[in-house]
Formats: sequence, C-alpha cells, structure tokens
Amino acid sequence: MVQFYSSAKRAAPRKELTVTIEALDGFGQGVAKHQGKTLFVAGALPGEKVQVLLSEDKRHYARGKATRILTRSPERQSPVCPHFGVCGGCQQQHVSEKLQQQSKREALERQLSHACGQPLQVDEIIRGDSWHYRRRARLSLRWDPRQQVLEMGFRRQGSNAIVSIAQCPVMVQPLSELLPEIQACLSDLEAVRDLGHLELVQADNTRVMVLRHLKPLSASDQQKLERFSQSHQLTLFFAPDSDSLQLLCGEIPYYQSDKLKLYFSPQDFIQVNDKVNQQMVATALRWLDLQPGDRVLDLFCGMGNFTLPLGRVAESIVGVEGVSALVRQGTYNAQQNGMQNVTFWQHDLDQDVSGQPWAEQGFTKVLLDPARGGAAGILSHIIALAPQRIVYVSCNPATLARDSEPLLAAGYTAEQVVMLDMFPHTSHLESMVLFSRP
Repeated sequence: MVQFYSSAKRAAPRKELTVTIEALDGFGQGVAKHQGKTLFVAGALPGEKVQVLLSEDKRHYARGKATRILTRSPERQSPVCPHFGVCGGCQQQHVSEKLQQQSKREALERQLSHACGQPLQVDEIIRGDSWHYRRRARLSLRWDPRQQVLEMGFRRQGSNAIVSIAQCPVMVQPLSELLPEIQACLSDLEAVRDLGHLELVQADNTRVMVLRHLKPLSASDQQKLERFSQSHQLTLFFAPDSDSLQLLCGEIPYYQSDKLKLYFSPQDFIQVNDKVNQQMVATALRWLDLQPGDRVLDLFCGMGNFTLPLGRVAESIVGVEGVSALVRQGTYNAQQNGMQNVTFWQHDLDQDVSGQPWAEQGFTKVLLDPARGGAAGILSHIIALAPQRIVYVSCNPATLARDSEPLLAAGYTAEQVVMLDMFPHTSHLESMVLFSRP
C-alpha cells in the first residue's frame, strides 16, 4: 500500500494542571497564578484547589475550565437550575450571592480607582429579587427532524445548539410557568418546522408573546394562536421578519414608573429587572437634586425611562436618542402622561452634535445612559455645557472608567458610586456614578 506524507500538524495535547484560586474577577472567573502568568479559570472559586484544563495559553495569561474541585470553597453553592453549566444564560449560579456581589463591587472599584487616580468605593449595591427577576426573554425555536419534536429554549454555551427548557428560575414566574403550555401550542402548529424564535415580556397590564415565523402562517395556525393567547390573557404579536411586527390580539403593553405609564413595543428596549430599575430611577432623581427651575438633558434616553420621571420635577427635559422608533415612543408617552415640558430628539450621539437645535440650549443637569460602547463622542459637549451635576448610568465598567477621565480632568468629582445588581447569577456588571462640580 502506498503511503502519502502529510505536512499537517497534529493538534497539541491540551494541558491539564493543578492550581489554587486566589480571587474571583468581575465576570465570575477564578484567578490564579501559574508560572508567572495570570490564569483565568471558569467554574472555580477563591481558596479552591482545582484541576484545570487549559483552553487558551498566551504569553501573559491563560484560560481554562475547572475539571475537578479538589478543595471546596464554603462560598460554593448548588445551582438552582438543572441546565446550569450547559445553558449560556447564567454563569454564576455556583457562587454565593454574597461573593457574586463582592467580586463585582471590587471589579468596579478597581477600574474606577485606576481611571480616577485615587481610591473610589462603591457606596451602595442596588438589588432586587435574586430569582424570578427577568421580565423579558428571547427563546430559540428549532424543529428536530430526528426526534420529531420542537426544541424551545436558550443557546448552549459557545454553541448554536438549543437547551430545551420547561422552566427558568431567573424569568418572572408568570412567564416561566407558561413555557410548557406555549411549547405544546407551538408544537401543534402546521408551521412547526418554520418557526424562528419567541419573545416573552411581562408588562404591568399584560403578558406579551412575539412569534417570529419564517413562512406565512395558515389561517388555522393563526386561529390556534389567537385562541391560546386569549385563553391565557396574552398580547400576541407576529413577526414575519426582523423589522415587521403585527398585533393580533391583546392590549398595548406598558410598565409603570414613578406613577407614570410607559407604553412600549416589544421591539423597544426596556430594563429587564423591574425592581432594580425602579430603585435606579429613584436614585437618579435624588442625586440630581432637581429644582423647579432646572433644565435637564437626558442622553441615550430610549423611550423615556428616566426622561418622564425627571419631567415631573424639573422645569424642562430634553431627551436625545439615536433610534427613531424610541423617539416616537417617548414622544407618545409624554403626550399620554400629559407632560408638556418634555421633548424628544433623534440624533446619533456618536456623531457631531453642533448645529442640533437641542444642543444650543443651556442645561443645568445631565443624565446619560449609553450602550456598552460608552459616551466618548458626546463628552466634550457635556463638559462645555458645564452642568452642576451629571449622572452616568453604565452597563460596561471599562467604558465608564474611560469616560470618567475627561470629566475628572474638567473639574468634576465622582461623588457617589452604586453598583446595580441588575442581572444576578450572570457576569453582567452595571453601575451608576454621580459627578458634581463646585
């Protein structure tokens, strides 16, 4: 038999080693030192001696996963969800709530202190329920031709495969309890092989179900879904594509904030943790110390989560948002709540704002709630406005730390810092900082 030479390199065997974990980073990874480099270990806690299988080995750091716990930490707890470790939704159910909050607090303090050039401490942790807090979820749908079943659930860690679930301990109970019945309904559709995903939202006046379908639904399927929605008091939307939304039955959803009704479309961004959101808005109002003559600028305002509550106190509020649909929704909400002192403008805040009508006005106070990329494009304008107080709401401590530097250089002081425990049992870290000047 003729043998041919192959120059292809064989994959190097994956390294396994034993280390003792020294700390927990803000993302819930154990941190150890090995041969002069930092080693990040998924699934390991401080004080634990673990066996680690390396997945990445760089010059200055390495990553791996704990394959065996040799010495167990007292802060380790049994995950509530049977899918933990497979489902990609939660990363820290094995960590005590105390340690979760401590590690996130320390990560936030470390990044802000480095940016500010002085020690900064978190003054408070704003938190709500540890379980059943998530009022919005998106579930994937896929017909399994081998098993002849509809899979409904969340993506696996690092994969497009679906983890089928019948309940979820972080979803609010009215949505979690509905999952088996929804799956049974969808499994009975003629179009069961042509479904894309499902979105569920718990509003204050209704439960919302949005069904993404890849092909037109038959009249029979529409009737089945409508009967199901009516019997379960659901608001039902169809989404034939990523841009379209069709209301089939039910009420327009809203949530209440500071005695105001904020109506929203299922495509609109809303904070998923209602109890933390309510406290966050109240804290922003207190920090801004609004007076009747204040003019407030709310940047990255969405559909008015902060804007409208601020408008109940200040003389006038201007909200600026890059997504036109959210601007329309914010304007509608202001009208529905009878607020004549609130106006919304559409503008991409990563672009130059000179020449914008709203930018030429004077403001005494500013609130901003940017996406993960931060607010680098608008900071120079905020500084030029010289507001007395600035409240910065952040979902990314790295960009918050970066954006803090020009504010501090302009004479502002980081007066208050809170950590927002918006997503317990996950690696997400949100925060809010009050900047003030003499």
